[in-house]
Amino acid sequence: MYEYIKGSVVYADPTQAVVETSGIGYHIMISLQTYSAIHTQKDILLWLHLLVKEDAHLLYGFATRDEREIFRLLISVSGVGPNTARMILSAMSNEEIRDALITSDVVRIKSIKGIGTKTAERMIIELKDKMMKVGLESSPSGSSLQPVSETGTEAAAALQQLGFQRSAVEKVLSRLQKENPAYSLEELIRHSLKLL
Repeated sequence: MYEYIKGSVVYADPTQAVVETSGIGYHIMISLQTYSAIHTQKDILLWLHLLVKEDAHLLYGFATRDEREIFRLLISVSGVGPNTARMILSAMSNEEIRDALITSDVVRIKSIKGIGTKTAERMIIELKDKMMKVGLESSPSGSSLQPVSETGTEAAAALQQLGFQRSAVEKVLSRLQKENPAYSLEELIRHSLKLL
């Protein structure tokens, strides 16, 4: 129904954004990958996926059409809902997801929270051939992004919104920030997702 939205970023954090266009603010669920691409921009274009549930209409936004295509493929697998798909897109880049599925890397896929061995195997069986047809656009590199102030606090809030326990989040973030105080918000969240 909706293809994309083009407008001004009113608010963005690693899990959601509010984009204003024609005087209306749209609440859009995003992945860390998309946040990395848009958080320094004022005017953006997000490719949309509308999910209609009994009690809500939810918009999911993506910085590239490839990311949206991968999201749609992921949610087509039984046992993978939109939040799990968003978690996968936050933990790995489009290229990493594609490579893990094509090479049948069960260990890498099941390292993501919410993905067990059976689900990882089902994803590989159902998506391996389809992933070979996805031609990936070049995506912006996360390494060139400037670190965000109060990084640890923002990372903790984002991880808790994704469903992780506060105590576990704080423990992992503390460890990561001791290892490298220069981690950007995106790097902190990405590394945390691998450890939680």
